[in-house]
Amino acid sequence: MINEEKVKIMTKLAMYEQGKGRKYLPVSKYYRSDYIGLALIKNFFLVTIGYCLIVAAVAVYFGEYLLENIHKMNLIMLGVYIVIGYLIVLVAYSVLTYIQYSVQYYRAKKSVREYYSQLTELNKIYAREEKKSSGRGNAGGYRK
Repeated sequence: MINEEKVKIMTKLAMYEQGKGRKYLPVSKYYRSDYIGLALIKNFFLVTIGYCLIVAAVAVYFGEYLLENIHKMNLIMLGVYIVIGYLIVLVAYSVLTYIQYSVQYYRAKKSVREYYSQLTELNKIYAREEKKSSGRGNAGGYRK
């Protein structure tokens, strides 16, 4: 006979796995520090590439001015400004990334905790059914 409670739980679990679970279940396999650390490493490379592209675009836009006035410019100070700007952008984006991935990690853990509690409940139902069915079996014999 079909157990309606078991079917409801299995349906909820399947819906979770197809919906939120696709996003949250992979996150739950990481430790918090590993998950955030990987995000910060990815952030470092993306910010570096993006900043270099922006500096290159600005240099191309002002290329004529730069070529005409390069002999008047203090290139060391220009380099210092570019590096300081890079560090400011990197720190700002790293802080934002840390906050975003921390929140995302805690949401995933909370969601997956509920998922696992439903799995535990389903497992208890299976254990009860197994206990009932084993009591009805052959007396003194073994089941195949």
